[in-house]
Amino acid sequence: MAKSKTKTREEWLLKVTDEVFRPWFKKQGHPLPKRLRVGVGFTSQGKRGKRIGECWSDDVSGDKTREVVLHIVLDDAMSVLATLFHELVHAALPWGVGHGREFKALAVAGGLEGKMTETHAGLGFTEWMRPVIKAMPRYPHSGLNATQSTIKKQGTRLIKCSCPECGYTVRTTAKWIEVGLPVCPADGISMEVG
Repeated sequence: MAKSKTKTREEWLLKVTDEVFRPWFKKQGHPLPKRLRVGVGFTSQGKRGKRIGECWSDDVSGDKTREVVLHIVLDDAMSVLATLFHELVHAALPWGVGHGREFKALAVAGGLEGKMTETHAGLGFTEWMRPVIKAMPRYPHSGLNATQSTIKKQGTRLIKCSCPECGYTVRTTAKWIEVGLPVCPADGISMEVG
């Protein structure tokens, strides 16, 4: 593998896919689809989901491309490649195979270990990928702590108060209700909660 610059994480992932993984899958008799896109973002479970990678069918892609998404929290090159490889096993097999025997045979042959729905880099995969990672520039991504946000979550819920006479409605916080119920501007009487 020739060392070259990759500016984006997607370029980095596609370079490894095309130069390392694509030939391996072809040799195993399970070539990767020609139309394949690899990206980084949130998986379908959102930012709090535990799924760190997904492979999407070309049937749901607008341009009929198999899509692989790696979760944005991943930043260790070995973990990124192990997750990418796991998702590429899905991409190489007929859609809907899942994590059964066919998946397991291909994943284990590539050096993945563990429960097939949660594989990790085994010794064989690590030895195979070490020179690849060394030949590549540093993975151009820093993981995001997706569960930590700088946006303050609203801590209160507005409570509905209405006039028993005319139905005039306002919403206020529990704090102000403790001070006193609002007074209806039309009827001059105390409003009721609810």
